[in-house]
Amino acid sequence: MKKLYLVRHAKSSWKHEGVMDMDRPLKGRGIRDAYNASVWLKEQGDRPDYIISSPATRALHTALIFSKNLDYSFSDINIEGGIYNASTKELFEIVKGLDDKLDSVMIFGHNPTITDFVNRCIDHRIDNVPTTGIACLKFAEDHWANIGKRAELVFFDYPKRRKAK
Repeated sequence: MKKLYLVRHAKSSWKHEGVMDMDRPLKGRGIRDAYNASVWLKEQGDRPDYIISSPATRALHTALIFSKNLDYSFSDINIEGGIYNASTKELFEIVKGLDDKLDSVMIFGHNPTITDFVNRCIDHRIDNVPTTGIACLKFAEDHWANIGKRAELVFFDYPKRRKAK
C-alpha cells in the first residue's frame, strides 16, 4: 500500500506589486491555517515518510510549517522544481518516480493540478481543494510506478471544515 498526501499551499498574498508569482508569500491567515492543519494532522497520528514541495515561496513556506509541527527537520523537505506549473500528467510522473522504500509521501503544490490529480484517482468529484486543503489517497500498490487512477480517499480536510465543527 502506498499513501499520498496532496496539500495545496496555504493562502497567499497578492498585495505585493512587482513580486513574481513564484515568490508570492503567505498571508497571515495562510500561516495560521497551515499551522492549525499540521497540528490537526499530527493529532490524527498521520506522519508521512517523505515531504516534497514545489519551490514556490507559498508552497515551501506551507511545507516548512507542516514539517515543524510533524517533527521533521527543515532539511528533510525535498524541493522538486517540476511541481510548480506541473500538469496532472507531470505530477503523476513525479509520483510514479518515487522510491519504493517510501510508503507515504506528502506533496505541497498548486491548483488546479492538486484538485485534478485527486479527481482522477477517486470515484466521486471534489469541486476544489482549497488553500491548505489536504487530500490523503491510498493506492493498493507496492510500487509507486504502478499506481493508477484508482485510489481510496482516506480523508479530505481543509480549514473551513474544521472551523465548522
